Amino acid sequence: MDIVFQFGPVFKRMDLIIDGVTMTIQVALLSTFLGFLIGIICARIRIEGSKKAKFVVACYVEFIRNTPFLVQLFMFAFGLPQFVALLGFNIRPSPYYLAIIALSINLGAYSTEIIRAGLEAIPKSQIEAAQGLALTPFQIFSRISLPPAIAKVYPALSSQFILHMLGTSVISTISVQELTLSAGRIQSETFRAFESYFIVTAIYFALAIAFRIIFKLAARFALPWLHKTTNRS
Repeated sequence: MDIVFQFGPVFKRMDLIIDGVTMTIQVALLSTFLGFLIGIICARIRIEGSKKAKFVVACYVEFIRNTPFLVQLFMFAFGLPQFVALLGFNIRPSPYYLAIIALSINLGAYSTEIIRAGLEAIPKSQIEAAQGLALTPFQIFSRISLPPAIAKVYPALSSQFILHMLGTSVISTISVQELTLSAGRIQSETFRAFESYFIVTAIYFALAIAFRIIFKLAARFALPWLHKTTNRS
């Protein structure tokens, strides 16, 4: 039997693909930003926090890193609304917001360990010198410790962010209209499974390359700025 590829029917539903790409980029950027903030806060706690705070953050990191993201997503998408209902609140967050929460918390755990490694690589003498200048703990962290730490682990962070963007495909399982779900809808309408997922695979590949280029360009400007910020301090 001859196999004939027909991409025409798939291209006719480019509106779904464009919507999916837009949603994928939006969710990836927002959850990356929130996950990065979570990583910074938790990394600082793991370095400078109290024993109880360190224990709580350590439990959070270990739980997230040692359980499948799909299970975490289902826990937030189906378990969290039920838990809120048991507390007497009639709140039904949309799958979009639940996906953002799950993605941000997941990335936050991985970012925590990456940023913590960068913070631990900062020489203690540099911190002691800042303390000798009577800087506050927040000033020491934000001006002395964090900028060079981010610079040291920037390659690892950028790689994690790209993996995170690709991982957004999982949120299609809770009916968030991102790229993978768009492919599923097109496939169900056109019955062209290979063509639909081939195009979506190519788009994910292009997005990953684009993000990698953006991170490399950002490194040329951001990393020197981070070093200058530390030197000025």
